[in-house]
Amino acid sequence: MKIQFDEINLRAAMIGDVHGLKSSEIKNEQGAALNALAGFRKLVEEGHYGFPHLPFQTAAVEEIEKYAAKVRGSFDTVCLVGIGGSVLGAWALDCALHGPHPVQRAFGPKHPRLVILDNADPALAMAALESMNPKKTLVVVIAKSGATAETVGVFLMVREWLDRKASRRIVAVTSEDVGDLKALATREGYPTFHFPKNVGGRFSVLSAAGLLPAALTGVNIQKLCKGAAGMTHLAWQPDLAQNLALRSALLHYLIWTRKNKTIQVAFPYSNRLWGAAFWFRQLWAESLGKAKTRKGETVHAGQTPVAALGATDQHSQVQLYMEGPNDKVHTFWTIARPADPGRIPRTKLGLEGFDYLAGQSLAKLLDAEQRATAAALTSYHRPNCTFTLDRLDEEHLGAFLQLLEFQTAFVGELLNVNAFDQEGVELGKKFTFGLMGRKGFEAYREEFQRYEAKRAATRG
Repeated sequence: MKIQFDEINLRAAMIGDVHGLKSSEIKNEQGAALNALAGFRKLVEEGHYGFPHLPFQTAAVEEIEKYAAKVRGSFDTVCLVGIGGSVLGAWALDCALHGPHPVQRAFGPKHPRLVILDNADPALAMAALESMNPKKTLVVVIAKSGATAETVGVFLMVREWLDRKASRRIVAVTSEDVGDLKALATREGYPTFHFPKNVGGRFSVLSAAGLLPAALTGVNIQKLCKGAAGMTHLAWQPDLAQNLALRSALLHYLIWTRKNKTIQVAFPYSNRLWGAAFWFRQLWAESLGKAKTRKGETVHAGQTPVAALGATDQHSQVQLYMEGPNDKVHTFWTIARPADPGRIPRTKLGLEGFDYLAGQSLAKLLDAEQRATAAALTSYHRPNCTFTLDRLDEEHLGAFLQLLEFQTAFVGELLNVNAFDQEGVELGKKFTFGLMGRKGFEAYREEFQRYEAKRAATRG
């Protein structure tokens, strides 16, 4: 497993003192990085946060593999019902290892497809139901709380759709001892897998939430965990030359807070990593967008993550990145050795705009596009850096996702915020429960009605 981090284009020597980091600035903050490492490790050892332990939970992995082997060949579609961190990890894994959505190989019992229902949009739900055969579909419903409104609403539709065809094959992933989904799964006898109590949704890709759909669609989850375990070992090292997660965390923290780069562009040059960019977007935004520090100081911290796809978004966003506000850091994700280079035919047509590419490859072209974009951004004093995976397989992907989770946790420590709560999401959820008539949320319905009355008065 080999992942490299190229930070050179973050440095003042490349992009100037105003927008780049001096060697002295980095050196002066290495002590803070080591304190962040020690602080986070203490919290993990005390049991507060559990994602670093996930790659080592061999019993849970074996249980998932045993279930997947038992049902293999009896379905051609895994329908995943959930939202946010409960499903973005599964999408990242599927997109990377089975091919970019929606262009994937033909599916069947030997190669099931993954259909993800992650929104309460009726257009999405109805289109998915029309595309699936209920007798050949295995439904996986995921909700740690057991009562996420969007997930529950869509699941009730899918459950009835299965019942109409006398085919109810449902698996649940939820909390072990609380929540209505757990109660329903117990009552109706669904096979059930559990979230560890100290693992939140956006850090759950290597829990049953990500591993179960992956195993059901043929991913080698032991190799995923092997790569993540190797990265976990490196992430605890105090040597910043070895510890890519800590080094990248420090540099991203400094370029953000010292050079006022309030936006991070996650820029994969691979359609297979496009799902991971959206997974990262939630990880970064929800973990680091916080109103207060752990000491209760108001800070309104947050760096806005943006997903861009190379080379596609060179033609839609790079104009802004080059000539617009210099408020961004661009983090490229690349693959050194793609599985298929995509050979371009040697045939020449007598046209210069075509013939120079004859006999080359799409992989070489995409690599040139990425390096050229990095060089162009650097010439405009725009900070950028690059993660390079030697190849894209289970081991490298598991390591890379674990690296990004550790990086996020370390930046949280550097900011002195709790990267593992999400209070800003809760009020909207409570308003929704009130509007939909859930018991116990009447006060939020009344508060929403006051909001609507104020809107009406302002409009009038």
